[in-house]
Amino acid sequence: MSKILLSVHVLAAILAVGPVAVAASMFPAAVRRGDVKSATLLHRICRVYAYAAIAVPVFGFGVAGTMHVMGDPWLLVSIGLTAVAAAVLALLVLPRQKRLLAEESTSDTLGRLAMLTGVFNLLWAVVTVLMIVRPGSSTGA
Repeated sequence: MSKILLSVHVLAAILAVGPVAVAASMFPAAVRRGDVKSATLLHRICRVYAYAAIAVPVFGFGVAGTMHVMGDPWLLVSIGLTAVAAAVLALLVLPRQKRLLAEESTSDTLGRLAMLTGVFNLLWAVVTVLMIVRPGSSTGA
């Protein structure tokens, strides 16, 4: 069962978080170009796939439960970073994108959005490395 849950967890991460990371990274450039149609589409991708990305931690908890690693430090750090990444996206990136689309923008807002998007992507990169390396893990996987 853990192999099935792990497969779904990894696929959800690739298919849900991946598009958010790419679309969020492309959004500031679309705004700079004045391409409102593309920026609107990229914002919608970020918003819709953010909901789909909820499957990643849901299946992740299932995997952790079947592998009996719920208390491992690498997993607890990953859970914390995932929560921070979700908060950055939901509370900072998406609202700024919406503001920029409503033309309530300044170059300062655009610069901060680009920075926050980088932070979001960096958090996911660290979580990915932790999931692969699993420092201190005794599972042998």
